[in-house]
Amino acid sequence: MTVERCIRILAGFVVMLSLALGVEGSPIFVNQWFLALTAFAGFNLFQSGITGFCPPAFLFRKLGIPDGGGHCGSGKCQ
Repeated sequence: MTVERCIRILAGFVVMLSLALGVEGSPIFVNQWFLALTAFAGFNLFQSGITGFCPPAFLFRKLGIPDGGGHCGSGKCQ
């Protein structure tokens, strides 16, 4: 598992959890303000794509998770 993959997993988890907690039809609905967490995750992904700055990447590297080293140009993301 690489840093890039962990970031995708974390972002997907945050979006799904915040939707489950913020949408009124959900069985675990708490408050609509949890939808702000969805917006924050989207904004963080957007700015990370532009600037290359991603705070969770620092955390994952400190935890010893290796960088990918590969690229998606070949069609096989690592």
